[in-house]
Amino acid sequence: MSLISVNNLTFGYKGSYKNIFENVSFNLDTDWKLGLIGRNGKGKTTFLKLLQGNLEYSGTISKNVEVDYFPFEVRDKEKMSIEIANKIAPNAKDWEFIKELSLINTDAEILYRNFNLLSGGEQIKILLVSLFLKQNNFLLIDEPTNHLDTETRKNLAYYLKKKKGFILVSHDRKFLDSVVDHIISINNTNIEIQQGNFSTWEENKKRQDNFEKVQNEKLQKDINRLEIASKNTTRWSNEVEKTKSKKYNNQPTIDKGYVGHKSAKMMKKSKVIEKRIEKAIDDKTNLLKNIDKNENLKIIPLESKKNPLVIANNLQIKYNGKTIFFPISFEVESGDRMAIIGKNGTGKSSILKLIIGEKIEYDGNFKIVNNLKISYVSQSTESLKGSLKNFAKDNSIDESIFKAMLSKMGFSKIDFDTDMIDMSEGQKKKVLIAKSISEKANIYIWDEPLNYIDILTRIQIEEAILKYRPTIIFVEHDETFIQKIATKVIKLDKL
Repeated sequence: MSLISVNNLTFGYKGSYKNIFENVSFNLDTDWKLGLIGRNGKGKTTFLKLLQGNLEYSGTISKNVEVDYFPFEVRDKEKMSIEIANKIAPNAKDWEFIKELSLINTDAEILYRNFNLLSGGEQIKILLVSLFLKQNNFLLIDEPTNHLDTETRKNLAYYLKKKKGFILVSHDRKFLDSVVDHIISINNTNIEIQQGNFSTWEENKKRQDNFEKVQNEKLQKDINRLEIASKNTTRWSNEVEKTKSKKYNNQPTIDKGYVGHKSAKMMKKSKVIEKRIEKAIDDKTNLLKNIDKNENLKIIPLESKKNPLVIANNLQIKYNGKTIFFPISFEVESGDRMAIIGKNGTGKSSILKLIIGEKIEYDGNFKIVNNLKISYVSQSTESLKGSLKNFAKDNSIDESIFKAMLSKMGFSKIDFDTDMIDMSEGQKKKVLIAKSISEKANIYIWDEPLNYIDILTRIQIEEAILKYRPTIIFVEHDETFIQKIATKVIKLDKL
């Protein structure tokens, strides 16, 4: 058994007022299949960089295995895939690559095509298979499912379930549940490791959070009661002490020794109560630190008097004059939440672009109600740069509402002052979603909105959609999200 031991790890970026990790210690068995979770910006990528030795830190990280990171950087993408695979795992035989690809339900012929001509999903498979065929290594797999269709995710989950020795960063709850046997959660004040999958961790987290909330309320009541008792006891002690000096006809009326003893006894009782108050306050301050406030997001959809809003009959998108999927027909009425699913390359995003008014070639009949207000979330974040203030102004959205939504999704004060070009992909996606839900619209069109978005924010988005019931048409590969949100599902089958 090999271990990765982390002792008193402390790290913070230069210029930051707060360390990301403070005196963190734990051990990892390198045979575990670990899921790494946490809010965007909590330090997941930083933690992976620390394990790779790419950052300077205080404390120690000891390991007797080589650490490899995925996505793996390929410099000679024009080379044949088998050459790249052999370079990554030089001791592996060709038949081993073929066998591993079969486990991931992939034809071995992709080994003999140029790497740059493979699809994104095929490239991921080549790299993961090669990395697992290396010897004495531990994999850090960073969000492998982004942009992968549902079927490819299932094949990848099946493959990873049979492997051991990795940390997987993913925000896909179903994917995590089907793969990992331990969870590493980066919390507000610590890093915690639990045995089990995501659902097990989530159940334990809810139980712990509820326990702490109950304890917090109980301790607050105890503190209030004890403070009243302390004040009363101190007041009574002072009043008794005053009676020592009282006289009747210039003669002492009471035994001063008795009164002094009684007063001292009350003061002692008061000190005991004060210590109990201090302990209750200490116990209370140790609670609720790792509870994330799942604050409610708000969406204000516009009603439309006309229905249906979108009609498609025997619709087929065309690329270069050729139709790419079998005909589909659907209607979208006010309040519908329609998911469009299918393999990558079947034209899902093209349907969304057709709805928002882009020039897309198609066959069949397509109609959308005139003058609809549409809010669109693009799959790409490449255009994001500059300040949030200017972004809000350029998009004619209320800056205070926009920033309030970002704050609820975990943005800090420092994040608000960061140029968008320097933000993480998860933060950029949150910018696009916050913009969209800050807009009043008849239809919300979202193209893979959840890529890189952390689990807690996904839950916030789900709850907001279910509460405010906007009309929404979306493409997404997170099965849990689809199951919770969609009232209609349209599947595209490639010709």
